[in-house]
Amino acid sequence: MTTMLLDTEKPAAEPEHRTRAARRIRNRGRLVGLPLLAVVGFLVLVPAGFITLAALSEDVPRPGSIGFDLTLDNFRVLTQSGVIEAAGNSLLIAVCATALALVIGGFLAFVTARTDIPCKGFVRLIGLMPMFLPSYVGALAWSILGSPGAGLVNVGFRDLGMSGPVNIYSVPGIVLVMAMYYAPYAFLMMHSAMSMMNPDLEDAAGIHGGSTWRTIRSVTLPLALPAILGSGLLIFVLIFENFAVSQVLATPGGVDTLPTFIYTLMNATPSRGNEAAAVAVVLVAVVVTVTLVQRRILAKRSYTTVSGKGVKARTLRLGRFRTPALLVALLYFVLSIVAPLLGLLLSAIRTSPYMSSFGSLTEPGALNITSFATAVTSDVFAKTAANSVLVSLLAALAGTVLAFLAGYVVYRTKALARGALESVSMVPLAIPSVVLGIGLLWTWLVMPVPVYGTLWVLIIGFVAVQMPQGFRGIAAAIQSTDRDLEDSAVMLGARRHRAVSYVTLPLLRVAVSATFLLLLMLSMRELTVPLFLYTTDTETLSIAIYDQFENGGALREASATALVYCLIMFVLSYLPRRLGAKKGADSA
Repeated sequence: MTTMLLDTEKPAAEPEHRTRAARRIRNRGRLVGLPLLAVVGFLVLVPAGFITLAALSEDVPRPGSIGFDLTLDNFRVLTQSGVIEAAGNSLLIAVCATALALVIGGFLAFVTARTDIPCKGFVRLIGLMPMFLPSYVGALAWSILGSPGAGLVNVGFRDLGMSGPVNIYSVPGIVLVMAMYYAPYAFLMMHSAMSMMNPDLEDAAGIHGGSTWRTIRSVTLPLALPAILGSGLLIFVLIFENFAVSQVLATPGGVDTLPTFIYTLMNATPSRGNEAAAVAVVLVAVVVTVTLVQRRILAKRSYTTVSGKGVKARTLRLGRFRTPALLVALLYFVLSIVAPLLGLLLSAIRTSPYMSSFGSLTEPGALNITSFATAVTSDVFAKTAANSVLVSLLAALAGTVLAFLAGYVVYRTKALARGALESVSMVPLAIPSVVLGIGLLWTWLVMPVPVYGTLWVLIIGFVAVQMPQGFRGIAAAIQSTDRDLEDSAVMLGARRHRAVSYVTLPLLRVAVSATFLLLLMLSMRELTVPLFLYTTDTETLSIAIYDQFENGGALREASATALVYCLIMFVLSYLPRRLGAKKGADSA
């Protein structure tokens, strides 16, 4: 009897056709990442492949002509004194500016996260504000302020009876500008690490007789080493590959860097594209090497300080240093934001592009604000502003969608290609923008798709170069969100895509909105990639400002346009956050 009961309790075997159907569904799910990998790989790897091919070929890729006559002669350019000097300048500027940016960002992060500095909220805002002023606009503003002859700072010194000591077209000047506008990256990463740091180790150091400053030096800073190295690596790479600031400040002073050297080779007559590709390969190799060294350093030690129990970092009392610390923060605010904007404003309202004394501003007719009306009402501004906003919105939208799909496949599925998809999505971090811009140019000149000369090629370029930022923003949110609610919806009969639309996406609304905003701002700021891809009909606002500054006769209009450009960026960054906060309040 027992045997019979047990036999009747056995579940019925699955019909063979259902088993085959389930197997086909699982197989389709495992293959879902392949089309996405093909899209991301085409956007990123094909331009990189064209750079490599050009470096090893006798001719650059052209429509209907892709040469495979391989040669190593292009790498002879690396032995020229110009390349060696440019590489040395790039390394010197990147190392010094990274160190200074870490000092600035680290100081602001420490005083806002760990001390009782006055006006802490405003100081925290100071650490972030330079991110809303594109680095090349800051460089253009500082060229007005600190040029050796007619710079406003030097004019002020001469009015006081002193010789003008500022030369922004020198290596120290370039280092200062680079450091000021990349310090916010260090501030963001180090502030987060210091805010979450467990105070137990610092308390132990104090109990054993360590002074406050010795504890900071021997405990706090070593525990923050991952954030310091991580931000240092990011800043070093961004500065080492930076073209725009180097072109504005280094080139007038006769200081070559690798990105400006590559740009010079590309614009030579005749163009030396193959040699530019060879130098570009070296630039990529340096970036990859620095990345590997940083990972190797961090792998040797453990830096875990945040555990399951709730912790709150100690607040250190600055005592008599509270006011000096605030003054240092205000000095950075003046140099990075106030002075550049005032310089642009004064340049925009002066009727003469040159000024020998500030006293001349009191003369009749010396000031005129019509440059703003001229700049805003011009056909060039209307077209370039429309192009910039349209391209940035579409690139941010496409980049956010692609990043969400890639992040979902990598962290929510068992697709075969998810590991490769993650790796390929991060490849643009190792490819400088000036290199990727050249690769994108050759790619879309060769491809039998008529997108070159249209806004679509700019959108594609922006999506490709900003893929890592979008992927990381979405991936972090997906990893921190439990998938049980989505799976519950599927178990209750909803199809997977419906569960994602009605459950997962609403849960990730803040992260998706933040990623969209980030990509929007990056697209509006981008100068290097469109510099290789734009045509007369597809000029963007960043290109228009750059061209106006290159033409000295349009200095007033360029300054006015730059100020309006900064206002547009502020509005584009403020409105989504305002609308998001209002929507969140309404839903609450």
